Amino acid sequence: MNRPRVVCTIEARMGSTRLPKKTLLPILGESLLYRCVERMRLPKLVKEVVVATSTSPKDDVLADFCEQKSIACFRGSEDDVLGRVVAAATKHGADIIVQQGADCPLADPGLTDELLGIFLKGGYHYVANDMKLTYPEGIDAHVIDVPSLVEAAEKATRPAQREDTPRYLWDHPERFKIFNLEAPPELRRPDLRVTVDYAEDIEVVREIYKELYPSNPRFSTKDVLALVDRRPELLAINKHCEQKSAAYVPQKS
Repeated sequence: MNRPRVVCTIEARMGSTRLPKKTLLPILGESLLYRCVERMRLPKLVKEVVVATSTSPKDDVLADFCEQKSIACFRGSEDDVLGRVVAAATKHGADIIVQQGADCPLADPGLTDELLGIFLKGGYHYVANDMKLTYPEGIDAHVIDVPSLVEAAEKATRPAQREDTPRYLWDHPERFKIFNLEAPPELRRPDLRVTVDYAEDIEVVREIYKELYPSNPRFSTKDVLALVDRRPELLAINKHCEQKSAAYVPQKS
C-alpha cells in the first residue's frame, strides 16, 4: 500500500495589520517566507511545500517571489482561507496536509514528523500541538487529512470557520478524531514567543537565527531553548506582545 502523500501548505499574504509586509521581511539574508518554507522542507515525511496565497493584487509580489525561488505557489480567495487551502491541497495531490502560517520560521522538523507519525498510527483526522499551549508560541504544526478538510469546506458557514483552516474541526470534536500533543517537560515553555506578529517578534527571531543557523541550519526547539536560557534578555524583547487570539477556541455552530 502506498504511503499517503503529505503536503505542507503555508498560508501567506502581504496584508498583515500588525506588521505590514512582514512576509518578505529579512531574516539572516532571506525573507520570513523563505525561512518558513525552508524549515517545512526538512521533515522526512513532507513531500512538497506549497505557499497558499491570495489572488489579491497586493499578493502578486508573493507569487513572483515564489517563482524566483522555485517554490510551489497556489493562489485563491483572500478571505476564504479554508477554501484556498483545500484547493491548494487538491491541486497538489495531497492526502494529508501539514498546515502552517507564514509566521513560524522556527517550526521544528522533528516535531512535525512526530505529529505525522501520531496521525498515521492513530487513525486521526487532526493532530496538533497547540490546542493547549505547552510548546513555545510559534513552534507548532497542524496535521489534517484532506477528506476532513473537504468536508469542512463544504459545511463551514461561519466567517471564523472560513478564515481559520482547522476551526470547523475544532468546533466538531464529536465528528472528527482529534489529538493534541503536549510538550515534554524539557520543552514546556509556553512563555516564549517565536511566532512573528510584531516588530519585536522578528527581532527575537533574527537573533535566534544569527546565533544558531550558521553552524546548524536544522537547529531544534531544544537548541532554541538552550539559547534563550543563555541569553534571557531575548525573552524581554517581545514579552509584552500578545497573541491575537487563542489557537483553540471551540464554538458551537
